[in-house]
Amino acid sequence: MAQYEFVSLWKFNAPQQQVWELIFHAEEWPNWWRGVEKVEQLKAGDANHVGAVHRYTWKSKLPYRLVFQMETTRVAPVSLIEGRAIGELQGLGRWQLSHDGEVTTVRYDWKVETTKCWMNYLTPIARPVFSWNHNVVMDWGREGIEKQLVL
Repeated sequence: MAQYEFVSLWKFNAPQQQVWELIFHAEEWPNWWRGVEKVEQLKAGDANHVGAVHRYTWKSKLPYRLVFQMETTRVAPVSLIEGRAIGELQGLGRWQLSHDGEVTTVRYDWKVETTKCWMNYLTPIARPVFSWNHNVVMDWGREGIEKQLVL
């Protein structure tokens, strides 16, 4: 399996709570995050959603889709969400939110392995393209949040 590590940083002139609500409620992502086709809750989890399991279907600039499940493993309300991916991608994801005055910073760390044979086979030559594609999809997320914050 090919391993990837990505870090995305977003900054918003908005209250941290408002940004948190958009990220925390993943079921709503298809409404504003281009590239997220579907988010299905498979298991509810506790009051903070720890133990919740969602199935995500993503599309991107490249002509393929990825489907994987995320289990929420840790939540510190308004500042941290961690989860474990299983499926066509497997690994760990972590959302961290902080603020400085009126600016909210979002950091997303994504450490995953691909499980699709064709992706693993192409990794030696396609790694830069897969990385570019990830960045495009994350930019769509940032743009989607920005639009939601001005509504």
